[in-house]
Amino acid sequence: MKHTLFRYFLFILMFSNCSVNYGQLNYAGKISSDLEEVSGMENIPNSDSFWMVNDSGNDPKVYEVNAKGKIYKTLYINGKNRDWEDLTKDKAGNLYVGDFGNNANDRKNQTIYMLSASDLASKKSIEPQKITFSFPDQKKFPPKKKNRHFDVESFFHHNGNLYLFTKSRTKSDYGRTNLYKIPAKAGKYKAEFISTFNTCSDLECWVTSAAMSPNGKKVVLLSHNAVWQFTDFKGDDFLGGTVKKYDLGHTSQKESICFTDNSTVYISDEESHGSGRNLYVFLLD
Repeated sequence: MKHTLFRYFLFILMFSNCSVNYGQLNYAGKISSDLEEVSGMENIPNSDSFWMVNDSGNDPKVYEVNAKGKIYKTLYINGKNRDWEDLTKDKAGNLYVGDFGNNANDRKNQTIYMLSASDLASKKSIEPQKITFSFPDQKKFPPKKKNRHFDVESFFHHNGNLYLFTKSRTKSDYGRTNLYKIPAKAGKYKAEFISTFNTCSDLECWVTSAAMSPNGKKVVLLSHNAVWQFTDFKGDDFLGGTVKKYDLGHTSQKESICFTDNSTVYISDEESHGSGRNLYVFLLD
């Protein structure tokens, strides 16, 4: 009888695991519950681990997480988590935390915290440098509903600059993203507009994260159910390059994407309605 029950529960377990459909994504692991609202992720140089942060209202902490989603280390950042939305790094290993979420389009103090590589390696509490910015084409806070294109959830570092991709809050224009750049050093800046791209018009087309490949030849944008890849771009007009859309075949509140090599990206999603908080692997062409 015990053997029969064991085989029965084993069958149920196998069936339940097989019934989970992640579409084109490969499941890598369940992220620790301390990162229930994981909103930003970046791989750690010379490591198989990642830096991760939580969304708005959570503690100002950066977590070191392994490739299965387990937390190894927690660092406290001397700053406020008003709406942390994405992470990126430079070639020296310095980390940038994007506190630039702006759902209501009324913020005048969008901030990026710069954490030095040496502090990340040696300290438990970090005093960051601050980069603040505003948009030259935003005149009202908030603007009219038809002009609410100043939320930001995505950025990456390249050649001494930080490239920002906005998230539209305008109905019927949700897939619009504007590309801007600012210097990647402490200071206060007016962002420089570069170009615009439209994914589609639905809520699921919101751009929630961005990344550049290590060789600088690919840029990806993430939404809840797709990845857009840009190649063959000229200069830093990344959105003007050749576009390929990858339908992931899986919809969830995906908030983070980063490269681990020139053709492999890791993706994470927030926990929502009892699902998510997963780490996935996806291969690009």
